[in-house]
Amino acid sequence: MARTKRKINPLVREESSAPAGRRYKTAAYVRLSAEDGGKPGADTIDGQKALLTSFIESKPDMELVAVFCDNGRTGTDFERPQFEKMMEEVRKGRVNCIAVKDLSRFGRNYKETGNYLERIFPFLGVRFIAVNDNFDTLTAERTQDGYIVPLKNLINEVYSKDISKKIDAALSVKQRSGEFIGAWAPYGYCKDPDDKHHLIINPETAPTVRQIFKWRSEGISVVQIGRKLNDAGIISPSAYLYETGEVKTEKYKDVLWHTQIIKSILKHPVYIGHMVQGRKKQSFYEGKRQAYVDESDWIVVRNTHEPIIDEETFEAVQKIAVQKKNEYHERLGKFSYLEQSENLLKGLVWCPNCQRPLVRYKNVSHGKKLWYTYICPGHAADPTRCAFVSIREEELAEVLFTTIQSQIQIAADLDEVIRSLNSEPEFRRQRSDVSAKLEAAERTLKRSQSLYDSLYQNYVEHLMTEHEYVTLKARYKAETEDAERMIAVLEQEQRESKVYTSENRFLTEFRSFMGTDKLTKEMATALVERIYVDADKNIDIRLRYRDEYMALLKFIEGRTVV
Repeated sequence: MARTKRKINPLVREESSAPAGRRYKTAAYVRLSAEDGGKPGADTIDGQKALLTSFIESKPDMELVAVFCDNGRTGTDFERPQFEKMMEEVRKGRVNCIAVKDLSRFGRNYKETGNYLERIFPFLGVRFIAVNDNFDTLTAERTQDGYIVPLKNLINEVYSKDISKKIDAALSVKQRSGEFIGAWAPYGYCKDPDDKHHLIINPETAPTVRQIFKWRSEGISVVQIGRKLNDAGIISPSAYLYETGEVKTEKYKDVLWHTQIIKSILKHPVYIGHMVQGRKKQSFYEGKRQAYVDESDWIVVRNTHEPIIDEETFEAVQKIAVQKKNEYHERLGKFSYLEQSENLLKGLVWCPNCQRPLVRYKNVSHGKKLWYTYICPGHAADPTRCAFVSIREEELAEVLFTTIQSQIQIAADLDEVIRSLNSEPEFRRQRSDVSAKLEAAERTLKRSQSLYDSLYQNYVEHLMTEHEYVTLKARYKAETEDAERMIAVLEQEQRESKVYTSENRFLTEFRSFMGTDKLTKEMATALVERIYVDADKNIDIRLRYRDEYMALLKFIEGRTVV
């Protein structure tokens, strides 16, 4: 008698309860994102962990095997490090149940959430639980169209978009009312202990601000002001935040006064009692990074707090800044007929003492000749901590180009030797064997994955028993894992072997500039890691691909030794 195959929705599980004695290896997934606005209570990370741990421990058929936490990740997509790590554990069979506080913690994108609940989790045999929503895929009501949860997911998606708008709106209201919403008060001020949105004068740092404005109004340059502050042992704003414990990052500990810090203070209206905010904007829902806003759109509220500087002094300093800027551009205009040149070594030339990049300065000789000089900015900030480092660009470029040309020739010579060694039968046979093994492993992986993927469909259509399904699933899973491990080993072997061929990065990168008759920015960026210049004009050039070069020499030495 012919068998009648019953049409079954492959995404619908017919069992309504767990097999007797089965224990689920459960992962707790917690998430706190920017959309939540840091609200307290059960939506904190610790609150979610406590709720899920208690829930799982109360279930005799569940065992907590891991907690995965994405802190500060948006719920509108599933590109989250810990979520991806959890799914990898699922694919390896180490997790077959996932518990979350509620559906919004899992995701707020309706389509993506539905795809996991309706397709991915059933296929992988994963039980999913949203505790506060009383939702459990093991017992949830289903129709041919899926679980009855789309409405809740849709609400979450709308909520995610809405909360982003509400956050922006709430911040905008505070800004327009003149409330301070920054993490740290501007240097010279501190947050009012009775109202964190109000600034009060900091008696420790405000005198320094007054002194900076006084010096500048007297015609003292920004560079000289920085030196005076550093010589006096007055710590910079960043170092002050570290010293007071407001920031914990050690890199701020020894930051000195420099021109950009001082310029920022000198032009900030906060010091005459005005609040300026909204200079940056970020979309929480879209997950976009902060972007600068046009000055015309800044939110400025006058007279929100006690000024440190009087308006007369402030305006005098602004006039000096405008005057200096005009003078600078006027000087540049005088020599506009002189040919300008691109900064070929931007970001590559460093001081070995202060570990800061040298700054490129323009020089003009009697209005006839233009040249550039690299100078260490650390000396300008504090001559006692860093020696004066200066070198002409053309001198440095000449040494660098000669060095690179020498390496290009070495690369060409080594390439000939390597090609000769690679043509030997033994080496060619080794590479061929690895390629053949890799192709075989890839075929095995493809076959195992295909068979594994078809199992669930065959099972739900009653083409095999549960015992057959479980047995074959384990077999194909093991075969897949073995093939993946073999492929990883062989691919690594191939990558390592490329180091000993003409595909070696040292050879390919340096050969690519063969025949180039002058130094270019492309060449410098591709081949130079860093250049150090000290006070005695000693030049230390650190080229890229040194490890690949040394590996090549070692290989040649080993193959040529009799």
